[in-house]
Amino acid sequence: MKHLTKMLLLTSAITFTNTAWAQEGEPIKIGVLHSLSGTMAISETTLKDTVLMLVEQQNAKGGLLGRPLEAVVVDPASDWPLFAEKARELLTVSDVDAIFGCWTSVSRKSVLPVIEELDGLLFYPVQYEGEESSRNVIYTGAAPNQQAIPAVDYMADELGVEKWALLGTDYVYPRTTNNILESYLKEKGVAEGDIFVNYTPFGHSDWSKIVADVVALGADGKKVGVVSTINGDANVGFYKELAAAGVSADDIPVMAFSVGEEELSGLDTANLVGHLAAWNYFESADTPENEAFIEQWHEFTGDENRVTNDPMEATMIGFNAWVQAVEAAGTTDVDSVLDAIVGVEVPNLTGGTATVLPNHHLTKPVLIGEIRDDGQFDIVSQTEPVAGDAWTDFLPESAVLDSDWASKDCGMYNTDTQSCVQQQSNY
Repeated sequence: MKHLTKMLLLTSAITFTNTAWAQEGEPIKIGVLHSLSGTMAISETTLKDTVLMLVEQQNAKGGLLGRPLEAVVVDPASDWPLFAEKARELLTVSDVDAIFGCWTSVSRKSVLPVIEELDGLLFYPVQYEGEESSRNVIYTGAAPNQQAIPAVDYMADELGVEKWALLGTDYVYPRTTNNILESYLKEKGVAEGDIFVNYTPFGHSDWSKIVADVVALGADGKKVGVVSTINGDANVGFYKELAAAGVSADDIPVMAFSVGEEELSGLDTANLVGHLAAWNYFESADTPENEAFIEQWHEFTGDENRVTNDPMEATMIGFNAWVQAVEAAGTTDVDSVLDAIVGVEVPNLTGGTATVLPNHHLTKPVLIGEIRDDGQFDIVSQTEPVAGDAWTDFLPESAVLDSDWASKDCGMYNTDTQSCVQQQSNY
């Protein structure tokens, strides 16, 4: 079977093996499940490279459990069903012990049934909509209470926003996030008529009517703000149309949840300066940890212009948490690693630590950044670490739910009935 596995790997995946082979025994294999082609490659290729850098660094330290690490890289090609096929391949053919991957929520939703069926372990590194908790996933990106809710509070408290345009790409992350935000805003006393919600397809390009509708919101003199879950290259046309309409960041500030350093690196930022983004990390964070990470990244890539971003930090935190848990458990067995990983603390890049919580989310600081003309961010706000919440407090059906894999072995615990309920599939 070992010989067959090695033969299949040559045709089914790109295998990256680092040089520290002084360790003994078979390599410990980890899967890298990120799009290297298609519409998401611009974002996900960087995360593939991040994992390869981390593997190289770990092997330079002596590997893990006295064995070398080997990254098995596959390309799901921005094709959501193919993510599931590639996850199955990694677990059954390549026999990996953990998978680092996915970007969009629809890709994660595609992979989730496979991971759970085969008792795999996925580290998911991107901000998402919450409303999910799986025993087999460690969510290292932000939940809504670690990005969306604090961002809205900042816009209301610091910028005086009274009317809200919730603009998103038409898929699960923007829709669920905006449902949460709409409920939250109404709870804060915002009238339904002061909230404008709109969804557009991936790659949407004609923003003239939507921008006109947003501008019209402020006809009564109230301050308007945009909360953007617009994904991908549609952002280019959106910001251009705002500028063409004579709208500045002072007039109508935009708070983006999917625009970071990677997305800005190839753009003319003239139309974006002064607008905002909410993440848990920015490359401009002034800490020794971040300075060292950036230096390592530039050395690994051989490119001083390669930027860092939030999902890279989340990938790093997830990888280091897995390494700690494996060392504590003395094995890569998924059940043992999951038992060991709750409570693990890993340094982040903003000067604090990330703790893996019983709900398989992390503690993370919330940062607000203002876009500069060089494609970087001025950090204008930073909170203390916030505990990620799998189930939002701002939807009635979720407010009664808790997730606790450590003591209750349940991701959907009803605190009213004090019972564990089966999470409904919405894949």
